[in-house]
Amino acid sequence: MGEPYYITTAISYPNGKPHIGHAYEAIAADVIARFKKAEGFDVRFQTGTDEHGLKMAQKARELDMTPADLATEMSQHFRDMCDTLNIGYDVFIRTTEPRHHAATQELWKRMEAAGDLYLDRYDGWYSVRDEAYYDESELVAGEGGEKLSPQGTPVEWTVEESWFFRLSKYQDKLLDLYGSSDFIRPDSRKNEILRFVEGGLRDLSVSRTSFDWGIKVPGSDNHVMYVWVDALTNYITGLGFPDEDGDYAKFWPADLHLIGKDIVRFHTVYWPAFLMSAGLPVPKQVFGHGFLLNRGQKESKSLGNVTDPIGLAETFGVDAVRYFLLREVAFGQDGSWSHEAIVTRANAELANSFGNLAQRSLSMIFKNMDGEVKADLPETEADAALFAAVAEGIAGLRSAFDALDFSNGLDAWMRAVFACNQYVDEQAPWTLRKTDPARMDAVLMTLFRVVRDLAIAVRPVVPTSIDALLDQMGIAAEARNYAALADKGWFAALVATGYKVDKPVGVFPRLEMPEVAAV
Repeated sequence: MGEPYYITTAISYPNGKPHIGHAYEAIAADVIARFKKAEGFDVRFQTGTDEHGLKMAQKARELDMTPADLATEMSQHFRDMCDTLNIGYDVFIRTTEPRHHAATQELWKRMEAAGDLYLDRYDGWYSVRDEAYYDESELVAGEGGEKLSPQGTPVEWTVEESWFFRLSKYQDKLLDLYGSSDFIRPDSRKNEILRFVEGGLRDLSVSRTSFDWGIKVPGSDNHVMYVWVDALTNYITGLGFPDEDGDYAKFWPADLHLIGKDIVRFHTVYWPAFLMSAGLPVPKQVFGHGFLLNRGQKESKSLGNVTDPIGLAETFGVDAVRYFLLREVAFGQDGSWSHEAIVTRANAELANSFGNLAQRSLSMIFKNMDGEVKADLPETEADAALFAAVAEGIAGLRSAFDALDFSNGLDAWMRAVFACNQYVDEQAPWTLRKTDPARMDAVLMTLFRVVRDLAIAVRPVVPTSIDALLDQMGIAAEARNYAALADKGWFAALVATGYKVDKPVGVFPRLEMPEVAAV
């Protein structure tokens, strides 16, 4: 196996069903994981649900359920979303699992042994919805003059005995971390966090006594841990911590925590400080992606515009949704989606451009060459130019994906697809069939080869459709990674097996506007 690569999503808070934002993050993480696998890495991909805290306790009370039953029921919705969207995670972690309690309590004990925890009284503003404490200076005024968090969520004045973490002690170490590495991306998030930490860090309240749905503080059974101490620890629980051999030794520190921009502070200030305190390595990078807006508006239950990602995938197909989300939005910035935008993008690029190229090429081979593939045909300058254009497009996709710039990576790939379609129009194999059948064969074999390369390149984004296409081209399942692109002998080897192309079936159907959305 190749070099280890560990990627995580944030774990989702299951006090409601998944929305498109959850799907966006899961799809992006899955594409990164598949891309890294295609590049030869030994990938570990973790996602899951964050099931403790006051919000869950309150929601369960509203529904007259136990928090444990609510967590189990709601967590299943997130698993179902992952299964529907073809999210190939290795570990789905739940913070209610016994192994997670053990890992979190061990992290706590190590922070305590470092002298970084002390008992005091918490007086301050707390947002139940964000599960976050805010300084008076951070609050904003609501419409009726009431105090709100910077995210616009209600806050309440809270007074209770609490354990505190000496966050202030880590200010300089955190600033060193930000200054000496690409720990926070993109730069807009890094600058935000730099300003916050440079403004001075106050010690953090890390336990609650006003409710009991959480992980018990070792030696203080009337305290449960602040939900973020518990939630963040999931990233090492899933690797077997506190056992520091095995998967933990292999995959920690994480290569990438992929999260939404609203929780960057927890991941880039609190989490590295907890790890430093416990004497553990900090992750290599945290990337805070933007929000996905519904026609420019943030989705919310109150606006009634929350999108069920499973319904979206059933309407348009999983791969069309996956492709659209990565192609449409500059990763790291906010982006907008609509039914029309999905239909327009998927039809223009997947169905009309690449899908049609693959379908036309295989159809002509099936009809005009009896499906036979032939090697060692003479190559012209036009063929060589096309191979070069396709190689350039694929190299562009790979370097952009490596930088998490999916939109530009797919743009480079599309330019290669356009070059292929232009080549078809210029070479006109349907005319060559009458005037120069030998040249027609060479053109169709050139197309066969570039379609295979383009398919392998984009497979991390649209894996199901591409596998259906590569199955029709006789490409073995184990020969679909990026190493296969460098294999010069694959085509001659395929020809040597006597492979024949059967009547092809299109893999990217044209989409229609759903009636509901059209109304």
